Amino acid sequence: MFRFEHPEYLYALAAIPLLVFFFFMTRLVRQRSIRKFGDSELVQQLMPEFSNFRQGLKFVLLLLGLVFLVVGWANPQWGTKKERVKRRSVDVFVALDISQSMMAQDITPSRLERAKRFTQNLIEGLRGERIGSIIFAGNAYIQTPLTTDYAYASLLTRSANPSQAPTQGTAIADAIDLAEQSFEEENKNHKALIIITDGENHDEEAIQRAGEAYQNGLLIFTVGVGTPEGSFIPTFIGGRSDYKRDRSGQPVRTSLNEDLLKELAQTGEGAYFNLDSGSEAVVAALKSRIDNIEKREFEQRVFNEYESYFQYFIALALLFILLEFLLPYRRSKYFTDKDIFAA
Repeated sequence: MFRFEHPEYLYALAAIPLLVFFFFMTRLVRQRSIRKFGDSELVQQLMPEFSNFRQGLKFVLLLLGLVFLVVGWANPQWGTKKERVKRRSVDVFVALDISQSMMAQDITPSRLERAKRFTQNLIEGLRGERIGSIIFAGNAYIQTPLTTDYAYASLLTRSANPSQAPTQGTAIADAIDLAEQSFEEENKNHKALIIITDGENHDEEAIQRAGEAYQNGLLIFTVGVGTPEGSFIPTFIGGRSDYKRDRSGQPVRTSLNEDLLKELAQTGEGAYFNLDSGSEAVVAALKSRIDNIEKREFEQRVFNEYESYFQYFIALALLFILLEFLLPYRRSKYFTDKDIFAA
C-alpha cells in the first residue's frame, strides 16, 4: 500500500503555478522594456549570446527540483509487511447535505463550509471507529465506503460541493436507504448514521424510513446547520452574483427546519444537535453517544511496516537544482536555432 507519511506537506505544490505565473510576467515586463529601449531585433543583435531557450530550460529544471523536493519532504512510503489485527468498533456513516440551500450564508462562511469543517473534525474525533461518508441532495451517493483511512475520508469531504449532485433537493430518505444497504448484512446492532443538513425540502418519507432503520438496528443522529431566520441562496446568473429565485422572480429564503430534524432523530432513537452550539461540543456529544453503542469485533489485515523512499526524490531534486545552477544563460552552438520560449 502506497502512502505519504506527511500528506499535508504536498500543499506546498500550490506554489508551483504561482512561480510559473511570476516567470511569464517577468518575461513580459522584460520584453516591454526592450521594446521601449529600441527595435527588438536590433537589441537582440546586441546580445547575440543571450538564449531564451536556456532561460526557460533553467526555470523548468528549478521547478522539477522543487516538485521532487516537496514530494520527498512528504516522504512517500510503501507498505512492506501486513499482519492480521482484531479491532472493536462501531460502523458509522456520515451523510452530508450538498444541496444548493447549503450555500446560504446565514452562518459564516456558509452552511456547507461550516458543515464540511465539522465533518472533518467529526472524522478525527471518531478515530477508532469505521467511518463511511455519503453525500446527498436530490439523490444520495456513497463518497467513501466504511474505512479506517481517516485522511482519505477527510480529503473527500473537503472537496464536497453542490456540483457533485446532478439533481437538487434534500433526499434524506435516500441517504438512510443507502446507508442501510452499505452496512454489512451481519451487522445488526453496531451501527449509526449521522445526518448533517439544514432539513430544507425535508420529505416526510424520511421519518418513516428512520423508524424502519431503527428496527434494523441503526441509530440515527441529526446535526442541524443554519438558523431558523434563514437566508437567501447565493448563485451566479450570467456571470454575476445573484440569489436563487422562484417562478415569480422573488429571492428564495431557506431556513433551518429544526422541528423535523428533531423528529427524525427521535424516531431513529438518536439525538439532535445544532451546529451553532459549537463544533467541538457537538463532536464530543456525538462521540459520547457512539461510545455507548456496543462495539463489534472484526479482523483486518493492515500494513504495520513501511519502507520510506524520500531519499530518491531528494536526490533527484538536488540533481535538477545542481543542473540549473551549472547551466549557463549563454547560447550554445548546439541550440543556435532553437528557442522554445520565443515570443
